[in-house]
Amino acid sequence: MLSVTAAQLYGWIAAFLWPMFRLLALFGTAPLFSESTIPRRAKVALAALLSVIISPTIDKLPLVPVYSLEGLLIILNEVGIGLAVGFAMRLVFAAVQYAGETIGMQMGLSFASFYDRSAGGQTMVLGRFLNIVAMLMFLALDGHLLLLATLADSFSSLPISSQPLSGAGWAAVAAAGASVFSSGLLLALPLIAALLTLNLAMGILNRASPQLSIFAVGFPVTLSGGILLMMLVMPQMSTYMERLIQNGLSSVATMLGQFGY
Repeated sequence: MLSVTAAQLYGWIAAFLWPMFRLLALFGTAPLFSESTIPRRAKVALAALLSVIISPTIDKLPLVPVYSLEGLLIILNEVGIGLAVGFAMRLVFAAVQYAGETIGMQMGLSFASFYDRSAGGQTMVLGRFLNIVAMLMFLALDGHLLLLATLADSFSSLPISSQPLSGAGWAAVAAAGASVFSSGLLLALPLIAALLTLNLAMGILNRASPQLSIFAVGFPVTLSGGILLMMLVMPQMSTYMERLIQNGLSSVATMLGQFGY
């Protein structure tokens, strides 16, 4: 007769739950996985499936009951690692959306906004458009698979333990957050410079011909010029977006290395 002791049962449950907490935290913050359009049951089911696949590959599992104080510390560590990885990757898309909102304001589209469920508030149309483009590039580069592979490999570099995470890892997360504005501004800089030149030209034209109502023609000229410039600059912008996504994946791997116990 097959007999299972309570210790064995607790060990099996812990081997399943520890990686699941890390995966659930990732799915709550990472781009694409954290979209509100994806049902929560689907996210939990995917996290459970991946936990079943990953748990046999983990070498060292702490023999700690889930309901103990040490088990609570392990849960906090696992959730912290997952949140940090997802947040670090989310910063790439925050930079792209910031660039889109900056360009939209220069084009006079600051009023063109709609309610975005994923952002939980009003979002400019152009910022959402660039975010969708970056998301499609993320899928085309298999970024979602690379992110999951990086998290699966993190169980070797960051074993499941109750020891607190290193502060150097959190400093790396903060440093990645500081690069959002600089990366977004560099992405939007060509269009900002071109639109600024266009506004200066209209200002000089208004001084040379005062009878020309700059307020009547300024908005359509700026909007038309911005759309034309977007068509010309978009191929180069996509190359920079691809570099941002690759840098984001590299920063995730670096951050996990600095989280070492």
